[in-house]
Amino acid sequence: MRDLLLLCVLLIPLAVTLRYPFVGVLTWAWFSLMTPHQMAYGVFGLPLNMVIAATTIVAVALSGAFRHFRFDATTGLLILFALWLCLSQLFSLDPNSSYTYFDRFIKTLIFAFLCVQLTSDRLRFHALLWMLVIAIGYFGLKGGLFTLVTLGEHRVQGLERTILEDNNHMGVALATILPLILYLREQSTRPLIKTGLLGLFVLDLIAVIGTHSRGAFVALMVFGAFFWFRSRRKLAILAGLALIMVPAVAFMPSKWTDRMSTISEATKDASFMGRVDAWVVNMKLAAAHPLTGAGLRNSYQKEIAQTVDMRRAESAKAAHSIYFETLGGTGFVGLAIYLALLATAFLRAHSLQSKNRDINDEPWIASFGYYAQIALAVFCVGGAAVSIEMWDGYWILIALTAAAAKVASEAPTLRRSGGAPAPGWRLAARAREGFAPRRRNAAESNS
Repeated sequence: MRDLLLLCVLLIPLAVTLRYPFVGVLTWAWFSLMTPHQMAYGVFGLPLNMVIAATTIVAVALSGAFRHFRFDATTGLLILFALWLCLSQLFSLDPNSSYTYFDRFIKTLIFAFLCVQLTSDRLRFHALLWMLVIAIGYFGLKGGLFTLVTLGEHRVQGLERTILEDNNHMGVALATILPLILYLREQSTRPLIKTGLLGLFVLDLIAVIGTHSRGAFVALMVFGAFFWFRSRRKLAILAGLALIMVPAVAFMPSKWTDRMSTISEATKDASFMGRVDAWVVNMKLAAAHPLTGAGLRNSYQKEIAQTVDMRRAESAKAAHSIYFETLGGTGFVGLAIYLALLATAFLRAHSLQSKNRDINDEPWIASFGYYAQIALAVFCVGGAAVSIEMWDGYWILIALTAAAAKVASEAPTLRRSGGAPAPGWRLAARAREGFAPRRRNAAESNS
């Protein structure tokens, strides 16, 4: 019954996508982030994401929106990184093994590209952001309640066979959306929604603690420090975080406290030193193949790791780092492009905050720039200890910074025209959004 209901629900947005391609982007985001088909049984493992993606791309092509795509630094780097992944796969040390990850990464980059191009106004921007927060917030809501009920005895983890299955991955993802929850709460005008988002924020924070992930806990500390440092109401922020964090940490079991205490003694921890070994292997693979790397995730294979380090190859495993995974898989050039995308998003978010404070028409842009910087910082620190460089949520966040910049660049044009769109703007916007131009009737033609 659950499978039938999911398929019926999916048919509606797919049909609407043919008329409005952005609906396909939202549906794609829902299935990529929340993976509802993994919660069913009959449709478990079916390539529903592929169906959604194909429908969306076809709808965009039929609408003619491709002709009106705008290219900026983010879209240029996305294309460049995708091309470099293709080159890395071409020279992969084990193409069969790396192809699975290559295929997943390319699809994620295509999705991010479409998000940038089709998120053309405030309504679409917030729709996509709400989808990100709701999809990941669902796990935060469930995980927070699970942690409270079990008093933290069991770890919060994601769905099987998904990128967020691991508790460490889930912890970083939950920490990343914390600033975005606060942003949506700030933008909301209804008390009920504000209260609901505050409750989600608290439960999401508890869920991060409940993952028992040291990397996620460090990311949580970065969130608190960054938020406190950049806020004008430091005492209120400090009191609020203490009111939530102190009781949350206090009821956690001793095994959680013992695990977190090893953060200060990382060099004595076998798990951490195993990650260091994996980092060294990836660095050596990149040094041996500086341009294209060894191919995505090929460093996991003992035979390939042995070509650069016989001793550390015995414990060949995931690098547990978005940086070393990218370095070993795509070489120094691939890592440089990856870091350029991150830096571009962060600098753009900072620019949105600093340059758009006085834009009365779009005050939300500066606010989003502020919270986006915190979210990016949290992900970058947490990502240093986990392998989620392909996580769709991170790429959606990058796409949203580019989309907000695009809306901000169009705002002065609208103000100069007295609030009405400048000549040609409406037609271009309709084409980008997947709408067909309005046909003039006979009266208009004769006038």
